Amino acid sequence: MKTVCLYFQVHQPWRLKKYRFFNMGKDHNYLDDLLNRSIMQKVARQCYLPMNALLLKLIRENEGRFRCSFSITGTAIEQFRAFAPEVLASFKELAATGCVEFLAETYSHSLASLASKEDFAQQVKLHTETIRNEFGLQPTAFRNTELIYSDDIGAAVAEMGFHTMLAEGAKHVLGWKSPNFVYANAIDQRMRLLLRNYKLSDDIAFRFSDRGWDQWPLTAGKFAGWLASEETPGEVINLFMDYETFGEHQTADTGIFEFMKALPEALLATGDLEFATVSEAATKYQPVSVLHCPHTMSWADEERDVTAWLGNELQNEAFSKLYALKEKIARLGNPDFDYVWNFLQTSDHFYYMATKWLSDGDVHSYFNPYDSAYDAFINYMNVLSDFIIEVDKALEAKGVEQ
Repeated sequence: MKTVCLYFQVHQPWRLKKYRFFNMGKDHNYLDDLLNRSIMQKVARQCYLPMNALLLKLIRENEGRFRCSFSITGTAIEQFRAFAPEVLASFKELAATGCVEFLAETYSHSLASLASKEDFAQQVKLHTETIRNEFGLQPTAFRNTELIYSDDIGAAVAEMGFHTMLAEGAKHVLGWKSPNFVYANAIDQRMRLLLRNYKLSDDIAFRFSDRGWDQWPLTAGKFAGWLASEETPGEVINLFMDYETFGEHQTADTGIFEFMKALPEALLATGDLEFATVSEAATKYQPVSVLHCPHTMSWADEERDVTAWLGNELQNEAFSKLYALKEKIARLGNPDFDYVWNFLQTSDHFYYMATKWLSDGDVHSYFNPYDSAYDAFINYMNVLSDFIIEVDKALEAKGVEQ
């Protein structure tokens, strides 16, 4: 019997006002509220509401045998509260079934794990408190932003009290090994790792609607056959993807909802497959070996590293200038400034500054509201510079030494 772990990332970044419409030194409302509302309500209609309703139906029809896991960023929860409270209510309904696990991550979908252990821990604590307050659940498993992982990051997550962590099944880390087993962190072997099977995950997330793909159309029966086959050996098959795959990236007219509706029955009918949440799978199986990952990896781009966010001078300058602020923000201790500090950390701001080409460049362009990486950099730095001025003014007014 093989276990299938379905995990979905829910992340909606706050969009900043474009600098052409931003009056630096006078306008300190950095968010494009109209755009954020429009995008959230569109994705809610196309993805969150219909997909949540479908998952609830599948859980009830299969009497708990269908199970899945989510991580929802704090910034997404903020937008649900502000623009689509019915979405938040539908996630709470899923949580109440007992068949859905909610994982911890960084509150702002940030790169804090690459900045400092202290910033990382603060972001995770804030997110964990949010999940507990919204859903009444205490996360025991962890998923870092964009599956960013290394031996050191995994050990830091273990220190926070988590027992399970997700990571990418990257070839350059796994070598000949299979992602379809549970592994252990190289520093703290109590930490269990579930690795994404990126080929099978991307068959749904990216190739599902590609008519040029030699396996199109992908049916639930065909996919279940692949998972149950001896050609897919292992104990746990981890299918991790953006939740926006359903209805947004793969639109309803591709048949993605029909595929998902038929998937549980097709998998369970094989007699060789079962569903489990992330923590259930990590508990059921013993680690087969230690995973050595001395260098940071992620699930992004061909390199599976962090160059999607910190791969050029623009990104590195913005990142260093942002995190140089952390001590001032801590001394200030002002919730309003903490709020801005949090959404400025969102990794998407740095992703928009990428200067990659070929297939990676196409992916970056698809998710980018700016005309160029330089445009994204200028916009972000204008907002950040204005924020720094306001922080310094607030510290001076408070009488705090800078």
